[in-house]
Amino acid sequence: MIAETVCSAVSAAGLGIAAVTAYRKRFLTAARVAAYSLIPVGLVMTGIVGWLADTAFSPTAWAGFGLLGGAWLLFATTRAVERRRGGTRQERKEAARAAGRGAVAPAASAPSLGPATRQTGPPASRPATGAGGEDDFSDIEAILKKHGI
Repeated sequence: MIAETVCSAVSAAGLGIAAVTAYRKRFLTAARVAAYSLIPVGLVMTGIVGWLADTAFSPTAWAGFGLLGGAWLLFATTRAVERRRGGTRQERKEAARAAGRGAVAPAASAPSLGPATRQTGPPASRPATGAGGEDDFSDIEAILKKHGI
């Protein structure tokens, strides 16, 4: 009963402000203020204000809100733990299956260029360089020189 009275008073005050605004020849603003001031009366007439008032003073409703909050907290906690572990359960299963298959044989990782280019003997080793580690950084030096560093 009090909520309906307050909403009606707010609407009446808003319509009064809209009338003063329209008197000052600001019709667009007056129409906007009138629209906003009719919202509380519309909420009262639809019954939403009564429902909110009943919900606000109901211990059962507050217990329901508490349960919803607890459920949200559990959901957020499980998501955080899942992210910390590294993915969903399905992703962990797929990673375990991939690890269980074993590594690919070294000969299978080399690209096949056809029967004419296959080597029949052991693979040739890289030629040894006199400096030992210079060959490892030559490609990096080339990139740096290319960029002027």
